[in-house]
Amino acid sequence: MNLILLNNDDFITEDRVRLSGRRLDHIITVHRAKADTQLRVGLLNGKMGHGLITHIDTDFVELTIELSQPPPEKLPVTLLLALPRPKMVKRVLQSITSLGVKQIYLINSHRVEKSFWNSPLLQPEHLHEQLLLGLEQARDTILPEVHLRKLFKPFVEDELPAVCQGTRALVAHPASEQFAPLQPNHPTTLAIGPEGGFIPYEVDKLVACGFTPFSLGERILRVETAVPVLLSKFLPV
Repeated sequence: MNLILLNNDDFITEDRVRLSGRRLDHIITVHRAKADTQLRVGLLNGKMGHGLITHIDTDFVELTIELSQPPPEKLPVTLLLALPRPKMVKRVLQSITSLGVKQIYLINSHRVEKSFWNSPLLQPEHLHEQLLLGLEQARDTILPEVHLRKLFKPFVEDELPAVCQGTRALVAHPASEQFAPLQPNHPTTLAIGPEGGFIPYEVDKLVACGFTPFSLGERILRVETAVPVLLSKFLPV
């Protein structure tokens, strides 16, 4: 937890917060903080700054807060990701959030098992938890939006044209012989398929929507590896 994230409900006065639970445990056990210790804090979907501990015990911690810094710039990427295996959802969402993506579409694909969509990890409270962990890791406060799209064809035909309008649309496809140079400062809609990639029908539908297929090369990467590798190409130097 490189940033203590605050909610509006944490404030007991205009510039003081009281925290308990997971955040208190982290402050005590990891930061080993005491009174007068200064910590990095940020208001969820707001500014960042510092908090000075004025009181701490086993029940709660109080901090005087000063928030004056803007959060880091978002990554100029809208990500379309075929729903990963449930056991990978946590790790992948945390990585995506840490890298600064703010619009995430978890979409269906022929190679996505139907049972994946029944995972309790897709419940809003569980998704929210993973996004918070990603923000805390990266010292960011702006919560990404996660959209679940269980039907591939209606999404691509009816919704995706508006989603990718004004962006460079790319689909990672292992069978492609084209190597697309990724442009860090150019708004991009990036589609990443499941293990084994999108099937030809799905690639054709994306191409009809304006997407350009590209490959990372001869190596075939797992989704949890390919996602951070591709997104890192958009990080500012």
